[in-house]
Amino acid sequence: MTAPDPYWLADFMRVERLDAGFVEIFRRLHRPLAKRIGAAARAHGRPGFVAGLSGPQGSGKSTLMAAVARLLEGEGLKVAVLSLDDLYLTRAERQVLAREVHPLLVTRGPPGTHDVDLGLSVLDGLAGQGAIALPRFDKAADDRAPRQDWPVFDGPADVVLLEGWCLGARPQGAAALVAPVNALERDEDPDGAWRGFIDAALAGSYCDLFSRIDWLAVLTAPDFAAVRLWRREQEAKLQAKLAACGARGGLDPAALERFLDHYERLTAWCAQDLPGRADLHVALDAARRPLTPS
Repeated sequence: MTAPDPYWLADFMRVERLDAGFVEIFRRLHRPLAKRIGAAARAHGRPGFVAGLSGPQGSGKSTLMAAVARLLEGEGLKVAVLSLDDLYLTRAERQVLAREVHPLLVTRGPPGTHDVDLGLSVLDGLAGQGAIALPRFDKAADDRAPRQDWPVFDGPADVVLLEGWCLGARPQGAAALVAPVNALERDEDPDGAWRGFIDAALAGSYCDLFSRIDWLAVLTAPDFAAVRLWRREQEAKLQAKLAACGARGGLDPAALERFLDHYERLTAWCAQDLPGRADLHVALDAARRPLTPS
């Protein structure tokens, strides 16, 4: 017999602006994923179990982790949620990288634009007793939110849900970086210095952060064209939310496409390399519905 949907699902869908089709995805993906993570955390038997979710931009990672957190909390587990996006360097720090290393590093996203030490310290804090502030990044302002606005979690966490677009990525190696994958790489990184910096970051401090993941699920898209469409939809939601508050921000269409060019190479590499190494791989169709059993 199929378990009834949780009482909070309708309100969750309203807040997240999800249509009726989400219910079936919730039953096929969100609920089974929560069961797997809960079982793995209990088998782990220690606080601070880190369950990672890697997937391309716009694939629904934040919504998935929010729903999984609610389901795990319903099982009596204490859950903290952290996004790799919330570890971005400040805009001022990225401007320094842009001046001293490569101009493309002013744009948040690729490895090398995160504060890895901050991420490691937060994971350490979540595994121990006491209050720990969880960093937050304001995408509309393209800068880290003021520390006083960070939510505070009372540790230890039974489960830490960590999501990110390149979570678990490994370096590609110099030979794979030679040929540009798009006009951005061809025209703005002709000597491959930016690509090399990203690969070196993955071979360096990001290894330490990703090694803290105890269990990893990976979402993959049909192709990068689908990722572009998903991210456009995500941007439209963001701008609608800002407009409702009387604010402005976000990216215009041309700026958004250029922004996505920064992500194309590593998105394709993750889709190729991660599924065979993850604890769970879920291929999504163009409507973000799971094609593979969850």
